[in-house]
Amino acid sequence: MRIKLHPICAAVAGSFVFQPMLVWAQSAPAATPAQLPEVTVKADVSRELGAGYNPSNAVSATKTEAPLRDVPQTVNVVTAEVMRDQHATSMQDALKNVPGVSFSTGDGQRDQVSIRGFTAIADQFVDGIRDDALYFRDLSNVDRVEVIKGPAAVLYGRGSSGGLINRVTKKPGIDVTDFALSYGMWADRRAEADVGRVFADGAAAFRITGAVEKANSYRSQQFLDRKAIAPSLELRVAPETTVLFQADYLEDRRVTDFGIPAYRGRPVDVPASRYYGAANARDADYSQSRVFSGTATINHRFNENWSIRNATRYYHYSLDRNNTLTSSVNEVTQRLTMSHSNVYREEHGWFNQTDLTQKATIFGTKHEILYGMEIGQQNKDLVNYSKAVPGTFDLFNPVLPTLPRLVGGNPGTSNLATAKTLAFYTQDMISFTEQWKALFGVRYDNFQQDTVQRLAGQPSLSRTDNAWSPRAGLVWQPTKAQSYYVSWSKSFQPSGETFALATNNAELAPETTNNTEVGAKYDWLNGKASTTISVFRLERSNVKIADVTDPTGRRLIPVGEQRTDGVELSAAAELGSGWRVLAGYAYLDAVVTKSTPALQGKRATLTPRHSGNLWLTKALGNGFGIGGGLNLVGARMADLANTVTLPGYVTADMMAWYRHGPFEAQLNLYNVFNTSYIVSAHGSNANLNMPGAPRSVMATLRYRM
Repeated sequence: MRIKLHPICAAVAGSFVFQPMLVWAQSAPAATPAQLPEVTVKADVSRELGAGYNPSNAVSATKTEAPLRDVPQTVNVVTAEVMRDQHATSMQDALKNVPGVSFSTGDGQRDQVSIRGFTAIADQFVDGIRDDALYFRDLSNVDRVEVIKGPAAVLYGRGSSGGLINRVTKKPGIDVTDFALSYGMWADRRAEADVGRVFADGAAAFRITGAVEKANSYRSQQFLDRKAIAPSLELRVAPETTVLFQADYLEDRRVTDFGIPAYRGRPVDVPASRYYGAANARDADYSQSRVFSGTATINHRFNENWSIRNATRYYHYSLDRNNTLTSSVNEVTQRLTMSHSNVYREEHGWFNQTDLTQKATIFGTKHEILYGMEIGQQNKDLVNYSKAVPGTFDLFNPVLPTLPRLVGGNPGTSNLATAKTLAFYTQDMISFTEQWKALFGVRYDNFQQDTVQRLAGQPSLSRTDNAWSPRAGLVWQPTKAQSYYVSWSKSFQPSGETFALATNNAELAPETTNNTEVGAKYDWLNGKASTTISVFRLERSNVKIADVTDPTGRRLIPVGEQRTDGVELSAAAELGSGWRVLAGYAYLDAVVTKSTPALQGKRATLTPRHSGNLWLTKALGNGFGIGGGLNLVGARMADLANTVTLPGYVTADMMAWYRHGPFEAQLNLYNVFNTSYIVSAHGSNANLNMPGAPRSVMATLRYRM
C-alpha cells in the first residue's frame, strides 16, 4: 500500500524525527550532576482510586492532563468511587450518571449508547485508543469513565457526532490491596481483586485486577458468565523514561436478549421476565465474546518543556452470537413471527499513537502544543446465517419453540472488511492572560476501507476518505471560580464506519457533524463543588436515507439532516460533614430536519427530551454511611418512524455501608419502588424493547488497604 502525504502532513511527520533529536541534544548533561538528597514520595491512594466525586482534571478532552475549567467543552467524569458506591459493574451502570446519554440494547451483545441524540456505537476508547469492538465491557480495571460531549474527531478521528466515551484504566504506581465479594438477587455472585505494589527503589511497579461473575436474571432464561483479568507492569528505565506494559482479557457469555415487542404504539404489557425467543435459549440463543488486548506505552520527558508519549495497542476479538427475535407483529390477530440467526465475528487490529508535547512562551503568551500522529489497521471478518422460525406465536404469552443452534447452510453475509488509518493532528492550548485562554486544533485523516465479499455475485468494494477535523474554543475566566467558554468543532462519519462497506453506501462521502456550544463552569466553596451548564446545537448533514425513486428500496442518497438543540447541567461536590453529590440534567430537542416525508420532522430515536440523575452519600460517623439517588428518563421513540413510544420513568436507588479499618460492608438497593419501565430499545426496530430490572438488592464485603 502506498499512501501519498499532504505537504502539511509531511511537515508534521518530520517534526517527530528532528525536534526530539534536537531537544535531546540540547538537554544532554555536560557533566556528572551533583548528588541530591533522597526524597520519599507517598501516593495518595484515595485520589488514585477515583479522585472522589469531584475531580478537577481530565485527560480525554485534550490528551494532556488539563483542568476541566480550561476545556471549552462539556466533559463528564464518573470516578471509581462513584462506581464503587453504586456497585457499578457495566458501562450502562456507569453512564446512567451522565446527562444526555441514552441506551440501546446493542443487539443483546454489546455496549451501545446515544449521546446528545446521535448513536455512539463506535465511539468507545480505552486510554485514548479506539476500542470499537462490539462487546460488553467490564469495569474491574477502570479507574474512571470520561465522556466528551460533541464532536471530538480533532484528536480521535472518525465518529463522535454527539460525543465519545474514554475508559481510563487502573495503572501501576501505588500500593493497593483490594478484594471484594458480592452476592445479590437472582444468584448474582461476583468476586473482584485489585493488587498493586511499588518496588522499594521505585524502578518498577505492577498491578493486577480481575473479576469473576456468574448470575441468573430477572429475564427468563438469561444468565451471565464472565471472567476478566488485567495485569500491568511499569518500568522506569531511565530517570525521565517509563515503559508501561498492559494486558487485558475478557470472556463473556450470556443469552442474546432482544427484549419484548410492541402493541398499539407501546411495548406490550407483560411481566419484565417474559422472554421472546427459543425455549432452550441457553443453548440456542447465547452470545459468547472473547477479547484480548496488549498495550505498550513509552513516556519520556526531555526537559521542562518537551515530552513524548508513544502507545501501541493490539487487540483480538471474537464473537459467536446466536439469537431468536421478533421479526413482525400482527396487531389484528395478536400474533407474531420470529427469526433465528447466527453471527460470527473475528477481528483483530492495532493502533500506534505518538504525542509530542511542547510548552513554550511566544510573544508573551503561554502555549502547550500537542503534535500527534496515529496509524492503525483493523481486520473484521463476518459470517451471518438467518432463517425464519416456522409458525406464529401469541403476542402476550407465546409458547416458545425449541430450536437447534443455527450452523451451516448458505450464509446471508460473508465478508472481510479492512480499515486503515493514517492521521496527523496538532493542538495548542493558549493562555493569553490569567483571564483569557484558547484551544485550537486540527486533524487530518486518511481513512481507507476495503471489503472482500466471499459470496458469489457480490462485488468487493473499497473507498478512501481524506478529512479535516477542526476545533476552536475561547475561555474567559474573570475569577478563579468562574469560567465561560464558546467553542466550535466538526467531525466526519464515513460509510462503513464500524461495519463493512455495502453496495448502497460505498460511493457516498462521509456524513459531517458540526457542534456550536457556549457554556459556563463554576467552582464553589473553595473548589469543593463544581457546576457546568452548556447550551449547544449539533447538526449532522449528508445523512444517508433511502432513495424513494429506487424501486428496490435499497439505494441510499446523502440528503438527510438531523439536529439537536440542547441544554445540559451537571454538578459534583465533596462537601463538608461527609456529604458527596453527583447530579445532572439534559434537555435535548433532537429531530430529523431533512429526510423522506415519512421521517422528516420525527424525533431522534432513544432520545428523551428530559433526563436527569441525582446521587448523594453521607458519612454518618463511626464508620457508617448512607446514600441514594434518582434517575429520570423522559419518553423516547423506539424507531425511526416514531410509531412506538417508550414511556418515561423515574427509578430510585439506595445504599448503606459500614467501614472499619480495612474492612467494609455495603448494601445496595435498586429500584426501591419496584417501578416498571423500559430501559433501552433497538433504535431502528420497534419490536425490540428491553424491560428494566425490578427491585433488587446486592451485598458486598470488601477488604482494602
